Amino acid sequence: MSEKIQAIRGMHDILPELTPRWQYVESVLRRVMGAYGYREIRLPIVEKTELFKRSIGEVTDIVEKEMYTFDDRNGDSLTLRPEGTAGCLRACLEHSLLHNQTQRLWYMGQMFRHERPQKGRYRQFHQLGVEAYGMPGPDIDAELILLCRRLWRVLGIDRKLELQINSLGTAEERIAYRARLVDYFQAHFDALDEDSRRRLNTNPLRILDSKNPALAAVIAGAPVLTQELNETSRVHFQSLRHRLEDAGVAYVVNPRLVRGLDYYSRTVFEWVTQELGAQGTVCAGGRYDGLIEQLGGKASTAVGFALGMERLIDLLDAPERFDAAAAPHAYLIAVGELAEAKATRLAESLRDALPDLHLQLHCGGGSFKSQFKRADKSGAALALILGDDEARDQTISVKSLRNDEGQKTLTIAELITFLHTLM
Repeated sequence: MSEKIQAIRGMHDILPELTPRWQYVESVLRRVMGAYGYREIRLPIVEKTELFKRSIGEVTDIVEKEMYTFDDRNGDSLTLRPEGTAGCLRACLEHSLLHNQTQRLWYMGQMFRHERPQKGRYRQFHQLGVEAYGMPGPDIDAELILLCRRLWRVLGIDRKLELQINSLGTAEERIAYRARLVDYFQAHFDALDEDSRRRLNTNPLRILDSKNPALAAVIAGAPVLTQELNETSRVHFQSLRHRLEDAGVAYVVNPRLVRGLDYYSRTVFEWVTQELGAQGTVCAGGRYDGLIEQLGGKASTAVGFALGMERLIDLLDAPERFDAAAAPHAYLIAVGELAEAKATRLAESLRDALPDLHLQLHCGGGSFKSQFKRADKSGAALALILGDDEARDQTISVKSLRNDEGQKTLTIAELITFLHTLM
């Protein structure tokens, strides 16, 4: 017998028993996006590799180590998207969506990074991304954070998340800060680990984001970026803080929050939790005003965030309640030659009369006992029993599967009325 083919490590199937949880979360995300006036954009999973090298930065871990990159038959270098911002911006530039107009957009789907798989960190994972273009002020930064808070409240997980914010200033301010940071870490070179030494001359701000506990004391003593901010950047950050405070949003200013991608500027934020172990960042984003020009567009402003769907679902309280909610309302059993001949037509008639009815029709034959077992296993609230006698009389028997109510026989018209009251 041939060896079974299994899924790629770090890429997981989402089985039917779990998809109701995903469907619930996705429905909440869609509803809240619409409430804030954000429109959905659907993007390719594969992009030209150059897009990510130019946007994320060639000396980042993502580009250097994690991207799934390959040459297609034409010799073009293509990459499975490791994140969504670059592709969304590419689409906006390609289709002239940013010309003298603002945009509020969102997308949802799979991302791919070749990392060491662990709980909350996978090689294929799912993200919701939200992007806003053409609005330079802190008002849109605040709106995105408030949108996140509303998501957490609707999902019932707001008490599990903490908001951390920081400002990275402009590119010019980061250059000045970078020089101070390099001097500081050079003076503590012997205390740095291998990754930090490698980053020292390529992306020293990423050292501040190190999770190595042995570096905690060195990082704590490093210069703070906010000390390099000019008046405009300070006012922008202070205005954001005032808006959050006015809206009752609790937050922590984390001066070591830098984000992992090169294109961020000014506002950066993360929603973090203590309930998922090492993978505590559930949602992260910020402003990336320079990326549009970097990708060939006219200089403009942009801000956005991405949240991890797997981590979000892991935070749900009693997620199994959504599994039961996806069960059919009724399971139609047919016993007897005449009943089996009429069951399909009856099921279609019920679906026509009740478009919101979730009705599962038994297929494949079998005894009444075996069909009833399947009806119970389906999770349906009711078993609809069609025998030859019922088929001749145009009636049907109804049996509750979830309580002790007695069985009753109804006409088809009465059945439609009865089912309507249950939905």
